[in-house]
Amino acid sequence: MPILLCAATAAEIEPTLLFIKTQNLSNQVEVLLTDIGLLQATYTITKAAAVLKPSVMIQAGVAGCFDESIQLGTTVTVLRETVGDMGVLQNNTFTSAFDIGLLKSNERPWTEEKLENPHNDLIKKAAFVLADAVTVNEISTNEERISYYKNGLGATAESMEGAALHYVGLMENIPFLQLRTFCNYVGERDKGKWRMELAIDNLNQALQNVLLNVLQP
Repeated sequence: MPILLCAATAAEIEPTLLFIKTQNLSNQVEVLLTDIGLLQATYTITKAAAVLKPSVMIQAGVAGCFDESIQLGTTVTVLRETVGDMGVLQNNTFTSAFDIGLLKSNERPWTEEKLENPHNDLIKKAAFVLADAVTVNEISTNEERISYYKNGLGATAESMEGAALHYVGLMENIPFLQLRTFCNYVGERDKGKWRMELAIDNLNQALQNVLLNVLQP
């Protein structure tokens, strides 16, 4: 059973694609490019998991960071995920799907409204700082929504695919790990201030170490 390595785009993990080839790991690591977005990622990960029956699923990608005290280029392991914009906006106030009763806080796969990674052995092998994350369908620029994600949900990282991995992993009982490296602070749209090259370099160094650690017997 291979490791299923998921990424939204090839550009995020391009150095690792070469690493897999040069290290002759192609028979042990199956690469899945999910495309950008929650729906696309959920569908492609579910389909691949059903066909390949992987022993482990790893998702790697860059992310936005809500905490400006954290340096860009930092890699984290996501412990808890949620979908930030699933609910209703009424009178300029956002209410989550849990708060309006559409979802139950502790009904599988949710734990206190989060999709929590229970696979401590995998998390220890990654050996990165743990962070909570939020998955969104709309990149965050609104200050009130950013505050809600940061302070209300306790998120440090923002992506558009992370919850897909956690949801499928929990529902299918497949061990999983999500790695994110920060390339920008959430809300900053001046890409001249982003550190994409640094983030991709650091992400791939981290990812390659994790792959070797997971592949060790």
